[in-house]
Amino acid sequence: MSQKDYDLEPRWYVVHTYSGYENKVKTDLEKTIKNRELQEFFFDIVVPMEEQIEIKEGQRKTNLKKVFPGYVLIKMIVTEQTWYIVRNTRGVTGFVGSGTDPIPLTESEIRKMGFDIQSITVDYEINDQVKVINGPFTDFIGTVIEINKDKHKVKVLVSMFGRETPVELDFSEVEKVK
Repeated sequence: MSQKDYDLEPRWYVVHTYSGYENKVKTDLEKTIKNRELQEFFFDIVVPMEEQIEIKEGQRKTNLKKVFPGYVLIKMIVTEQTWYIVRNTRGVTGFVGSGTDPIPLTESEIRKMGFDIQSITVDYEINDQVKVINGPFTDFIGTVIEINKDKHKVKVLVSMFGRETPVELDFSEVEKVK
């Protein structure tokens, strides 16, 4: 990779992997990022999945199927070090791009894949009361203690079994209590 001024905007890149290694690449990469404390360069690692409903012998079965087998999407800031780490993760065959330079996805490519690239605005702030509307904590009321816009996550303090417990949820799983 040529030495150049790095783009400090996080962008989505596509990484090619051996077939069947997509989830392993995601897990290994997340471990490496944590171990090397590089969280400020990596924002999201996604193996796009879609639900597939199959009806066999009258039984309805829902399976998750990889949308792009052999590919992992990574939202990251590319530097010499981050490029090297991704490139040398077991199961990765390389970035999708020309030669050695990874090429970020365009906004229209991201939109076609169904990713929301708009910055999400939430109508709640830290210390606001929110209600969980989805997932295992549905109908719990909690207090917002952290908002992570890059990862679209909110940390909420919910009361469970008589004690306050922090729970990390997606923005779409909570709504402000009116």
